[in-house]
Amino acid sequence: MNKILSYILLFFLLLKFDFSLAQDRESLYQDAFVQLSEMIDGKQKIDFKKAVLLVENAYELGQLDTISFNQNIKFLSNLTKIVIKNNKLIYNEKDSLLVQKLAGIFHVMTDSIQMINQSNERFIHIPFSYDFNDVFGHQNWRQMFVSKLLETHQGNCHSLPYLYKIVAQEMGIGEQVHLSLAPNHFYIKTRNVANGWYNTELTSGIFPNDAWHMASGYIHLDAVVNGVYMKALNEKESIALCLVDLAQGYQKTELYDIDFVIKCADKALTTYPNYVNAMILKTEAMGKKIDNLLTYKYNTDFSQVLKFKETAKMFYKLQSDLGKIHQLGYRQMPEEMYLQWLVSLREEKEKYSNKKIHNFTKSK
Repeated sequence: MNKILSYILLFFLLLKFDFSLAQDRESLYQDAFVQLSEMIDGKQKIDFKKAVLLVENAYELGQLDTISFNQNIKFLSNLTKIVIKNNKLIYNEKDSLLVQKLAGIFHVMTDSIQMINQSNERFIHIPFSYDFNDVFGHQNWRQMFVSKLLETHQGNCHSLPYLYKIVAQEMGIGEQVHLSLAPNHFYIKTRNVANGWYNTELTSGIFPNDAWHMASGYIHLDAVVNGVYMKALNEKESIALCLVDLAQGYQKTELYDIDFVIKCADKALTTYPNYVNAMILKTEAMGKKIDNLLTYKYNTDFSQVLKFKETAKMFYKLQSDLGKIHQLGYRQMPEEMYLQWLVSLREEKEKYSNKKIHNFTKSK
């Protein structure tokens, strides 16, 4: 009898513990949403590094090592300054200081650098490389995180450009570094006086021209015209990306509030109306919400969606949203095709490389 009572007590203690964790999780996600929203609304200064930390810390249930994160960013910033000081850039336009910083960050992220510490010991700073393991974070969502990239020096097209922008912010040029989108892909767009706009690809460490992005076959001209792809995102639009990241991490648990996901997508769309990832996130969440209503409220399945006024209204709105996504020029790119496209840049560097940018970023 005492043994049974012990099991019952343990069950309730575990239940209380799970409930407490769930409360903490909701609080972290709600706080992150509020702060990201305030950045978009102008109630709080836009801080991309802080935005990324909010997203990753919420997923880590408040256990993210933010001290180590900030120390690593400071180290990369200081290393960039050393690289700039010790290398002469072949560039003489009026924006040379900006270009030096951009080239320095790129050098730190993509090249090995020999260093000597205070004890006169030599060591090598290892560059950041592409991690082809679980590229989309299906098995482990932490694969998408900048914190994981800092720990392992391996990342993907999500974490690598995010880190570049964070270091740029630390160097005082965050607003001159723009995130940009391609199908399943993030990269960097910047500009200078001599060459205008150009692309920086951290997954392969080169500067591809726009032809490479179009070569994927999944960028419709309408998507470019409508700012779905290849647009240089402003600071508020970069925070919109973080709101979608927040919602995607929130969805990784078995039980979650669908309305919170929709709220994140809606807020992202207020500042970036044609952010297709937010639109897709919302339509998928709406589809789940309709399915839940049919299952648990009306005790039926999706085939009866038009039978009830409530679900029929939601379904027609869902159809309208999907139609808009298609009209904007979005075309779904298969994951295997994406990986082949990504590898093509390494195999055909000469074909797609912006040689003007390569030439002036060479130091002497």
